[in-house]
Amino acid sequence: MNARGDGLPAFGRRAFLQLAAGAMVAAAAPGAWAGARLDAVLERLRGFVEAGALPFASIRIARHGEVLAEAHIGGVEPVDAHSLHRIYSMTKPVVAAATVLLVEDGSLSLHDPVACYVPEFAGLRVLGADGATVPARPMTVAHLLSHSCGLANSWGDSPLAPRYREAGLVAARWMYDPRIRGLHGFAERLGRLPLAFQPGSAWLYGYGLDIAGLVVERVSGQRLGDFLRERVFAPLGMAATGFHVPVERAGHLAGIYAPGEGGLRRIEDGSERLPLAVPFADAGSSGLLSTLEDYGRFADMLAAGGERAGIRVMAPATARLLMAPHAPQAPLLEALEAFGRYAPGSVVQALGGVVRTDARSGPGSAGEYAWGGAAGTGFFAAPRIGLSMTLMTQVMPVAAGSARDVLRPMVYAALQARD
Repeated sequence: MNARGDGLPAFGRRAFLQLAAGAMVAAAAPGAWAGARLDAVLERLRGFVEAGALPFASIRIARHGEVLAEAHIGGVEPVDAHSLHRIYSMTKPVVAAATVLLVEDGSLSLHDPVACYVPEFAGLRVLGADGATVPARPMTVAHLLSHSCGLANSWGDSPLAPRYREAGLVAARWMYDPRIRGLHGFAERLGRLPLAFQPGSAWLYGYGLDIAGLVVERVSGQRLGDFLRERVFAPLGMAATGFHVPVERAGHLAGIYAPGEGGLRRIEDGSERLPLAVPFADAGSSGLLSTLEDYGRFADMLAAGGERAGIRVMAPATARLLMAPHAPQAPLLEALEAFGRYAPGSVVQALGGVVRTDARSGPGSAGEYAWGGAAGTGFFAAPRIGLSMTLMTQVMPVAAGSARDVLRPMVYAALQARD
């Protein structure tokens, strides 16, 4: 008998937990269970939903490709294995993976100047404190993947944010605007705006991965989504992942919510329906939609050093390249740690995500590669122990002390107790 007294093995089988939708979260479906050590993780996540902090949640925990626990917790609406989530910035690790695959092919180098592939960036300038601009030093492909390229975003406190909005480069919307003319027009508009700093000299969350996506397109000769489908999604069986929701899957698109005075409210200003349209550009910073299982397979692949279920997506050396710091970290860490609320010295910037520098979360957590999305999604892959966790929900903005940050150490603690 296990700790639950139900005679089921504590590990090695999937745990499915589906709660009924409604104003309040209902009881678990009959027979739902999880390995005893991971029950605490699932119950803690259910607590976030019951407390109204999350509208719903799905989680998947796997080790060496075996799913140890999986739960779909409905709240203000039901959620299941087919639900499609806006993963926003969890697009970035996928596009970084596409970029290093081209490095593996010998088609480009991380040290290549971006202007070799994006001539729209040939005359970049940098904004100074006095408002004047000076010529920019060469921006490399690695700078794009590590938020050190000097490109900003349309939100936040950068002095460039208002200029981006005036230029029509509004996050999560520009790719649907025909006036931008896709990634090519996006690059043209960015190229006419100054950088926030000299490439490599600081860290700023911006549009670097969108331009990395353009580099992938121009080097491969394929649209970004087509390249990802061929090299990443198809080999991993990620059939539901893409840059828009096709008509036949429209009913699976999850709602998105925002905190309000009376609790969570569903966002219904038209932006929630944008993923149903085919975008004019595949946005490498924030454009993908995915299911729990699909993205979990991507995380499994990284945790296994580039392969899953006997199918190799990238060479082990390429996976290590993706999940390791590439450039000097000192200029980046202060802003990175403040942005992610990371403890000082706990992470470094890798390509498309961060890497944990020590095992303070538990044995095996050093070397963990991770990133999250604006709507509360998150994942990590710990190659040293073959562990991955993927979390899906849809609420923005995400409150401090998000579910993904709370659950991480609990997962490591459960695995340590098991081992």
